[in-house]
Amino acid sequence: MSVKLIALDLDGTTLRSDKSLSPRTEKALAEAIARDINVVIATGRCFGALPKVLTEFPGIQYAITSNGAQLIDLRHKKILSAHCHTPENVERIADILQQLDFHRNMPEVFIDGEAYLERELFEATKRGEIGYRTKEYVLQTRTPIDNYLQFMLDHKDAVENVNVFFPSAGEQAAVMDKCRSLTGVTLTTSWDWNLEIGPANTTKAHTLLELADIVGVTKEEMMACGDSENDIPMMKLAAYPVAMGNAKDAVKKEAVFVSETNENDGVAIAIEKYALS
Repeated sequence: MSVKLIALDLDGTTLRSDKSLSPRTEKALAEAIARDINVVIATGRCFGALPKVLTEFPGIQYAITSNGAQLIDLRHKKILSAHCHTPENVERIADILQQLDFHRNMPEVFIDGEAYLERELFEATKRGEIGYRTKEYVLQTRTPIDNYLQFMLDHKDAVENVNVFFPSAGEQAAVMDKCRSLTGVTLTTSWDWNLEIGPANTTKAHTLLELADIVGVTKEEMMACGDSENDIPMMKLAAYPVAMGNAKDAVKKEAVFVSETNENDGVAIAIEKYALS
């Protein structure tokens, strides 16, 4: 059965480390779209952090953001589905975050498609004092606020994701253990040094199923490309799961094909192999 939908993770997968698309990847995406294949963004990024190189790519209509919290029709600028934390869980998450030393950790809250960060951490990033985040990315995609915890509680009906970055994997593991006591949440990671706390049963796979119903595509017609833990559910869903050469070992185990790295046209090679051949 032919591929009719390609779900693409962004960072570490479709995008190179400088957040650009390679010419070969651009060509493969354009050729897939010309064959009426739905090319879908599927990312942990919130809507406001999506790169224009993809949101303005001709023919890309749908984006799954915040690890499945939102399904967006880019062409018609419409949210097709949204999944948020319960207010009670926002309060419980805030209790855990309050115990963090946010001078060492970097908690963020995603609300209505935007990512908000404590102003002090935003300014420290601007000064180059936080080395475990990409300065340019943070400054371009995060909105600084005073008292992020109170801001989160003030908007507890609209929290789609909570993301915490750590200077070390050990600190990430310790906070993840605390979060395991929460019920009705989805815990995942995009990097060794972050923790993403999403609503219950909210993954890229859940929202990809919603989209499949809208566009009339079956699992057998899906291809999914990724590199990190938060990509595993959608890779398990798709008939053609593809891991990048730089992917985690757990991700590679779910793949029918391990392509080249994101720096070396991994997505383009996979599309050429399964969708364009």
